[in-house]
Amino acid sequence: MSSHVIARIDRPAPGYWRLVVNLESVQPQSHRAGDIRRPRMAVTMCVMLAAAAVAGIVLSQLGDPPSERTAAAGAALTTKPPKADGAAPSAPTTMLLKYQFQLQPNYYFCGPAATRIALTAAGHAVSQDEAAAMLGTTTNGTNSALDTTRVLNQVLGHGRTLYQTREIPVYPATPAQAAQLQTDVLTTVGGGRAIVANIAGHVTDTAGAVHAYEGGHYLTVVGYRDGGGTVKIADPADPSGDGTYWLRTPKLADWISSRGYSY
Repeated sequence: MSSHVIARIDRPAPGYWRLVVNLESVQPQSHRAGDIRRPRMAVTMCVMLAAAAVAGIVLSQLGDPPSERTAAAGAALTTKPPKADGAAPSAPTTMLLKYQFQLQPNYYFCGPAATRIALTAAGHAVSQDEAAAMLGTTTNGTNSALDTTRVLNQVLGHGRTLYQTREIPVYPATPAQAAQLQTDVLTTVGGGRAIVANIAGHVTDTAGAVHAYEGGHYLTVVGYRDGGGTVKIADPADPSGDGTYWLRTPKLADWISSRGYSY
């Protein structure tokens, strides 16, 4: 005895499709004929099952309610392609912030003066005395970049963490730390905020002038060019001109090393 395959597709409910396969027994005409039918039947069933599977996929899609199909199509059209991993946010290749410059009035007010410059770049004018009170500045100076970060967030953050502190613990800065500083310059200054840096030692700017603060100092990054490779410094202890000069970013990273910056 052999079997015929009888298959049909029915729809028991909207959105659902079902393949029904029945095997009906028939008498073989001969033993030889039965041997031939069995492989043919197996091949036929495989073909039908494969076709039914494909049909099921198509029909299941056709069976979706129109509203769901439309929503899915709309999602595909409005989805934006993802950004590549590690892609830096776009920033202008050159940026100069608007700020109000003041020289520090004494040898220990560099922290308040630099913090004040950064605040004016964000549209907040405070006095150096007010900044000093918030920073906890004494005749010994301002403790660290953690204090400038705290005050910048206190004035500008309104309860949120707008600024963070990044330290460069050891001199000289590594290439990775210099690259990170350049990224932070693009992100922070490119986003309209100044950076306050706590530095120590001496450095030569792009014009060949030497700036030396062996005991430590605070200054403000108020601009950049060359895609962040060169930064504009507003130095509250530099009485020449408008108190600004340009410095290569890797040199600034070395100048910051053993200390930190608020970005």
